[in-house]
Amino acid sequence: MGESLLQALTQVGDLYTLSLIFAGVLFGIIGGSIPGFTVTMAILVVFPFTFSMDPVSGIALMVGVFVGGYSGGIVSGVMLGIPGTPSSITTVYDGYPMAKKGEPGRALGIGMFASFFGTLISILMLVFFGPLIAKFSMNFRPWEITALIVFALTLVAGLSNGALLKGLMAAAIGLFITTVGFDRNSNLRFDFGFEPLSDGFEILPVMIGVFAFSQLMSNVQSLGSEQSGKKEGISTSLKIPYRKIIIDLSRQKINIIRSSIIGGLVGALPGTGGTVANFLSYDQAKKLSRDPSKYGTGIPDGIIASEASNSAVAGGAFIPTLALGIPGDLPMAIMMGVLILHGITPGPLMFEQNPILVGSIYASLLIAAFVMVFCQILLLRWFAKISKVPQQILVPSVLMLCAVGSFALNNNLFDVWVLFIFGILGYLLWKAAVPLTPLILGVVLGNNLETQMFRALELDPSWTTFFTRPFSAFFFALALISVVFSILQNRRIAHTLKPKATIEARP
Repeated sequence: MGESLLQALTQVGDLYTLSLIFAGVLFGIIGGSIPGFTVTMAILVVFPFTFSMDPVSGIALMVGVFVGGYSGGIVSGVMLGIPGTPSSITTVYDGYPMAKKGEPGRALGIGMFASFFGTLISILMLVFFGPLIAKFSMNFRPWEITALIVFALTLVAGLSNGALLKGLMAAAIGLFITTVGFDRNSNLRFDFGFEPLSDGFEILPVMIGVFAFSQLMSNVQSLGSEQSGKKEGISTSLKIPYRKIIIDLSRQKINIIRSSIIGGLVGALPGTGGTVANFLSYDQAKKLSRDPSKYGTGIPDGIIASEASNSAVAGGAFIPTLALGIPGDLPMAIMMGVLILHGITPGPLMFEQNPILVGSIYASLLIAAFVMVFCQILLLRWFAKISKVPQQILVPSVLMLCAVGSFALNNNLFDVWVLFIFGILGYLLWKAAVPLTPLILGVVLGNNLETQMFRALELDPSWTTFFTRPFSAFFFALALISVVFSILQNRRIAHTLKPKATIEARP
């Protein structure tokens, strides 16, 4: 593998291929930073340009977009409170509050370098542990994937900020949303005689509506108070305190390594992806923190956990795609399309039959990580200027971009209506103090949960099989432990805050 990697570095290191990686990273960052555009749409836009390229050049361009897109989601998440991609949702929790405290440059810088280290660590995992993880992934049958998804859904307990029942209710709403439309046996469910509902809801418009629209509505609500007195919002300071960022990162070495490993491992599991890694890493960082109540208030820990994990997925996601021919998510499915277009079939024999091409993917990921940091350093100051735009201009502009992004997904006006309807729902839930994250998690995982569960029951009708298979039982045990641990943690936080509330209530 070492010789193949050196040959691949020589092949990828020519000026033409390097320029493709640079262009891909830059376009990916821009695409990831625009709310509603997402890394998937950026890859779809670039995909036709690979038709006339050789396999190495085409893959290099796509890898650049892939790496840049995952890191670009932090920009809108920090500056607008709107995740640029679904895998940057938890970045908003601490990135946006930090920006509102007057430190947008610090938040963006932390996320940028966390993404860089996450990508590097995932590349190391891919190179040294790829074959082992690929072999481990082959043990995952429908029972194990079902248990893994259930475990991921139990994370709502740790991400509901003490409102466990409301979090579970939001997750149930998300799962219900995925049942609209045709089921596995082509039976219509919950369409109410309305034909557009027969295809169900697209995840992207739902996510944009629930998060972006509700955030924009809350911004509109705050316009009156801004105009009547003190203007509250993100500081327009464009200073990026690199020295302070280095100190923040040096204090979070374990968090960076842990979150990157989680991202790489989750990315290596078929059917998961950056969103699951994002939630899982943030949840684990919060659980292992000495003061979990600070999460969501604007601390470096949360930004690092989120950005290191979602960028680490870039390396891990290639493992099932290359070794098994099973794309973990839609971007990886498009990557497979590039390979198949050039007559290369991903699968167990690819490492033996096309070692130089596999090495070129490793080399492209490595180069793209450095290019990503270079582009971010040059452009972060310009991206941060979005905070200077008045809300009266920013709100309708971002809303228009969100609507265009939803429409461009399928060229379907119904998706725009979905955005607005779920935007109103998200705003009402936000007003009722219902956490929105569990709802999105339910929408993202619902279809896969149903597919894997029924596939498992078709293979073996007995429900006990879910608990007799070792890996499946292990994930269910982790799910139970996660819920119990979260309940105890919520009680500890409530007990800690109660004396403070009593002191504040005294005259």
